[in-house]
Amino acid sequence: MLKLFKRTTESDDELIEQYRRTHNSEIVGRLFERYASFAFAICMKYVKDKEICRDLTMQVFEKLLDLLLRFEVKYFKSWLYQIVKNQCLMYLRTEKKLFKDANQFKNDQQSFMENENVLHLEEKDEKEINLEKLPEAMNSLSENQRICIEQFYLKEKSYSEVSKNTGFTLNEVKSFIQNGKRNLKIYLTSVHA
Repeated sequence: MLKLFKRTTESDDELIEQYRRTHNSEIVGRLFERYASFAFAICMKYVKDKEICRDLTMQVFEKLLDLLLRFEVKYFKSWLYQIVKNQCLMYLRTEKKLFKDANQFKNDQQSFMENENVLHLEEKDEKEINLEKLPEAMNSLSENQRICIEQFYLKEKSYSEVSKNTGFTLNEVKSFIQNGKRNLKIYLTSVHA
């Protein structure tokens, strides 16, 4: 009598088709076993940090659970290459923006706290008064502005992190921070008027 053995060498297309039919994540796990080293190598090409590359590789395979259901994939390996490459580029873009934002904050820090053209006290006195009045000025902001400014400037979160933490859209976060900065400046300027 002939025994039927389960094949363990399904093609990529067969695994994808099985996953689309069953939504069984273990099938994507088999693709992961097959292509994890490939995805990791692509990450290393772009990011060059082993720990981050491990995380990015896992993120890609988590995304596959959704992407394989939404898109028709003809050549899995080349399609996967593009997915991994895009994930790495998004990561690098975010890192570059965070670095740029942190540097911009450092450059703007003094102008954020004082305005030499408007205040007429000595520089040392201006800084002291602004620092003393800052908690009061922060309390004068709307709650949304205060929360966004605290997270962005004091906790050094990125716009996207503030958005994620607060539930505000990215545009709302940027608006609250911009308007909050303007209101702080107005408040601190009025203290010296």
